[in-house]
Amino acid sequence: MESDVKLAPNPAIADLPLYNAGMNIEFARKVSGRSQIAALASNENPYGCSPKVRAMFASDLFDPSRYPDPGCTALREAISARTNVALENIVVGNGSEEIVAAISRAYLVTGSRALTVTPSFGLHEIDPIAAGATVTKIPMTQDMEFDIAALEVALAAKPAVFFLPTPSNPVGCTLGMLQLERLAAATSPETLFVIDEAYFEFQNEVDGTRFLGRSGLNCVVLRTFSKAYGLAGLRVGYGLCSNAGIADMLKRAKPPFDVNSAAQMAATIALGDQEWMEASVAKITAERQRVALQVTDLGLFAAPSSANFIFVRTPKPGYEVAQALLMNGVVVKPWKEAGFDNWLRVSIGTDVENDMFLTALKEVITP
Repeated sequence: MESDVKLAPNPAIADLPLYNAGMNIEFARKVSGRSQIAALASNENPYGCSPKVRAMFASDLFDPSRYPDPGCTALREAISARTNVALENIVVGNGSEEIVAAISRAYLVTGSRALTVTPSFGLHEIDPIAAGATVTKIPMTQDMEFDIAALEVALAAKPAVFFLPTPSNPVGCTLGMLQLERLAAATSPETLFVIDEAYFEFQNEVDGTRFLGRSGLNCVVLRTFSKAYGLAGLRVGYGLCSNAGIADMLKRAKPPFDVNSAAQMAATIALGDQEWMEASVAKITAERQRVALQVTDLGLFAAPSSANFIFVRTPKPGYEVAQALLMNGVVVKPWKEAGFDNWLRVSIGTDVENDMFLTALKEVITP
């Protein structure tokens, strides 16, 4: 029997925009009626993960009956050795998106302001709004590059947090060091400068850790094991902080035991297998260039990308194109931010998956 008492939801949460998640493979099979699916919506590594990670699950190293290490000590030590960032300045989370939420809880309150770009990663807007902040989004230029001058003007207003994704999600463009230097110079000590490097391994133009030791700059560099390392299903990411005080605040803003034992162990092993990661990244990068060129040959604009995806402008609404591609067994993500209804974000898969996409796309856009 249903209760007559109506719950009163938190209006700040009830009015949040929904996150635009990619469709999973099993659901795509049900909708399309196809068994072979090219899953190109969620920027996963199409080559899976290191064989050393898979071997761990078949060994006695993993014991699911025990609680995980709440401090993620072994993983943080491995990250510290890899990045040369002090152990006490490293925070690990249930995906880097959990650290985005922790940053918002730790440094934003009702009435404060956050800054990011558009189009951008949805949680750079959703989590600040959930914390009560207002969010200013600076549009990309006509060429789908960062508008440095406009960002400098916005930074002069001293927002509490600045979320800067580079390479950008969903566009794929990357800031050069000189551009990042300009933005860092324009950032007040009152602003937490968050460089989201979820796609760091797919480019070699910029390394946000160079800004962690800069005097007067409060900074967090976010990275993840979901993309290049192929651990999206385990949910593990990390934040590299400019000082231990920021790291301590982020740890307080997260739940205990948030990163499970399997994720901690797998990420530690994956970080130690750079050879596998770099080989898979090289294959993805080569395929990205091939796919982007063929999309351009079809008469469409693909924004220059330094990530494991491309952002494509379509001649009709992206949702319609995505639905037609789905019926051909190809899953992509139509972008839903206002002003970008005619865009698709397309992950780079294996050569077979990419050929499925290109063949289906040509069929869908041909009059």
